[in-house]
Amino acid sequence: MSTQSKIEWTESTWNPVTGCTKISPGCKHCYAERLAKRLKAMGQPNYANGFKVTLHPHTLPAPLKWAKPQMVFVNSMSDLFHDEVPEDFIIKVFQVMRTAGQHRFQVLTKRAERLAGLAPRLPWAANIWQGVTVENADYAYRIDQLRRVKASVKFLSLEPLLGPMPRLKLKGIDWVIVGGESGPGARPMAEEWALDLRDQCLAARVPFFFKQWGGTNKKKAGRELAGRLWNQMPQAA
Repeated sequence: MSTQSKIEWTESTWNPVTGCTKISPGCKHCYAERLAKRLKAMGQPNYANGFKVTLHPHTLPAPLKWAKPQMVFVNSMSDLFHDEVPEDFIIKVFQVMRTAGQHRFQVLTKRAERLAGLAPRLPWAANIWQGVTVENADYAYRIDQLRRVKASVKFLSLEPLLGPMPRLKLKGIDWVIVGGESGPGARPMAEEWALDLRDQCLAARVPFFFKQWGGTNKKKAGRELAGRLWNQMPQAA
């Protein structure tokens, strides 16, 4: 099942796994958890378990049937490298992505250690982009784990950005996304944090994408940083 996405840096989502557990401060106000509970209440069968980690093998062949090439965010409602997702299922997801070469797949994880451990056994392909989420400087070690991975495009999602990240090591990183937290209880993002990251990316010649300011009304807050939109994307094979 593919769902057209409103996420600014992708086109659609594919969720062969749903559900997750909180692992670091960025998870506190998880949008996926709120949405999963709502979908369960609506009777959506894939969310019968709410936000418990659940595999959906029936969704695996879906990307092979999509004729139109698209950018696909994998597991927007979960984390593919969660400890409760078996290695053989992760390999199956990668095999589908590799076979569906007409699409570009974007995979994000906070579980960078498991990603790095499994990476040598995964069937990577040029159309599989791998990223890690880093919400503040305390979790920058995830970037070092990502650097160990042989993905064609390695990217960072610094969202929700919860603190400054000075002197970020961008060697081997192909793309950086920055955004503030949105929704109920959203924690504020300081402008200087975002501007500093933009400047670091410009200096390192790494494409920079500013997703949103966030807040309780993210549409009103908008997406402009320093008077313009930043929609830079990596060059991909």
